[in-house]
Amino acid sequence: MDVDTRLLRYFAAVAAEGTLTRAAERLYVSQPALTKQIKQLENQLGMRLFTRSRSGMALTEAGRALAERVPALLADWDRVLRQTQAAEGRAARVLRVGFLASAANEATPSIVAEFARRRPGWRADLRQASWSNPTAGLAAGEVDVGLLRMPFPDQDSYRWEVLFTEPRCVALPSAHPLASRASIAFRELWDEPYVAAKAETGQWQEYWTAAGERDGRPVRIGAVTDQPDEWLSAIANGDGIALAPESAARFYARPGVTYRPVTGVSPSRVCVAWAPADDGDPVIQDFVRCCLDAIPDAPEEPDPGPSPDPGPDRH
Repeated sequence: MDVDTRLLRYFAAVAAEGTLTRAAERLYVSQPALTKQIKQLENQLGMRLFTRSRSGMALTEAGRALAERVPALLADWDRVLRQTQAAEGRAARVLRVGFLASAANEATPSIVAEFARRRPGWRADLRQASWSNPTAGLAAGEVDVGLLRMPFPDQDSYRWEVLFTEPRCVALPSAHPLASRASIAFRELWDEPYVAAKAETGQWQEYWTAAGERDGRPVRIGAVTDQPDEWLSAIANGDGIALAPESAARFYARPGVTYRPVTGVSPSRVCVAWAPADDGDPVIQDFVRCCLDAIPDAPEEPDPGPSPDPGPDRH
């Protein structure tokens, strides 16, 4: 019997967290989607893995037996997959770099150029991911390193260095009554419809609608998009507004869309991230160093090891 490793990852998260709610937050998926995946796994195996109650998800005997073995199985598979994919890249002297939207903003060309200088004959292959893939392929082993927006799924399982922080702004239809304002308080935007990522992205959608920063006021979703062009079209067409990093005004200017500063909402952080197994990889660590050197305010030395208290800017 063949079982999708994604289903096993979902199972492992629910087994570890004990509730669908916490597991969904950890995985950045919606709770209904996670429930469906657990049911699919149980159907494939032909057995119940959890006993559901108001207090959470308790493992059955079969579930406990599976939970004891799945983490090691997944770790082995991840290791084999990364080694295989990395070997292909090493043979071609290519470093696969996943990124979202504008990556490291204006610093991206400098990072790529410095990497080529430090590693003659090597090439940084930048691969853009959709917003439904907040790790830009890092979690799936599709890339070696990522230029990511925080928070991203299961980020404490990775090494990462914050490169810079930038304010969030709001993207509005140019005809919106608030578009003429020099600055807008976030509380004035609480009741607006939002153009958002898919619900399956869980906390990623919540972060970019600032769901936790509106005093409990629910988020209204006006449109769901997965790519910058779709996002801009939805805003220009009046389907909703959206929070965005300040740099979006430079990288995603479009007629019909106006960007304005927002007060009362937390800023966005961009980081370079990699798998703990690659702490000793000299090529990946060279790329990390290139990222840190390209950003004036970045930490002077990368810290690949875990720390008891990573603080707000390092892990």
